[in-house]
Amino acid sequence: MKSLTVYHYDAFSKEPDKGNPAGVVLNGAALTDAEMQEVASKVGFNETAFPIESNVADLRIRFFTPGHEMNLCGHATMATIYALKDKGLLEDKSSFTIETNAGILPITINSSTDGEISMTMKQASPKFKRFLGSKENLANAIGLNETDLHTDLPILYGSTGTWTLLIPIKHLKAFQKMRPNNKLFPEILIDMPASSVHPFCLETYDSNADMHARHFSSPNSGTIEDAVTGTASGVMGAYYATYIKNDFIEPLNLIVEQGHEIEKDGRVAVQVSKGNDSLDIEITGNAVYIKEMEVLLESR
Repeated sequence: MKSLTVYHYDAFSKEPDKGNPAGVVLNGAALTDAEMQEVASKVGFNETAFPIESNVADLRIRFFTPGHEMNLCGHATMATIYALKDKGLLEDKSSFTIETNAGILPITINSSTDGEISMTMKQASPKFKRFLGSKENLANAIGLNETDLHTDLPILYGSTGTWTLLIPIKHLKAFQKMRPNNKLFPEILIDMPASSVHPFCLETYDSNADMHARHFSSPNSGTIEDAVTGTASGVMGAYYATYIKNDFIEPLNLIVEQGHEIEKDGRVAVQVSKGNDSLDIEITGNAVYIKEMEVLLESR
């Protein structure tokens, strides 16, 4: 057996035990894919991140759920960058690039006058695909009725690095009723059975927020719900700018709130700008250190 240190950070919150927990492994460059997967499975968070060297960017980050590797994860990116800064491993760099399975993405570290740190990451260009499955079955799979779905906005698969199904909901009160049956998702998401599910609405708990959401994991992930999601918040910003307010004056600045129903509420700032061929999406968030954990790996 060999021991490995995993640092636990909560992302998209300044308050411990809020936001979204992520594991960060700072000395995992020599780990095999199977060992990274084993670490993520034993940690049990929605994502555990492994920053390693890159030949094409300043660093590479790999992301693993307890069940499989992800192309990109917003909250684990925030946790990783905060951890590297926290441990003095970034020197004085405030701008750099990260290599991910979703492409090479720029990162900026923002330091306020009172010493607080936030991170901004650009996401991949947004993509959308139509949902062709049963709306009734989809609503039932998250514990709702079809009448809870917003009739004026489309249900779409969306991605700024990771695919999720964006489901517009009429009213905020419906989110308390949601009870996801993740095992049903693949047979309903006939076009993209490995996708996660992301219901959202325009009513919010915080008057300063623009959208509220929950995020239910793909059954392959080994988790049920993601507390506060960075990539899904980013594609929500693209959805908002495309289907809700497409006449926006740029930049469009939005606040997405999430996690209230599981007492892990956090905030993601999303900025949308008009690029040459697509919308440019950036998210900004923060993180807070929680503790160290030791994970024992089987020797291979």
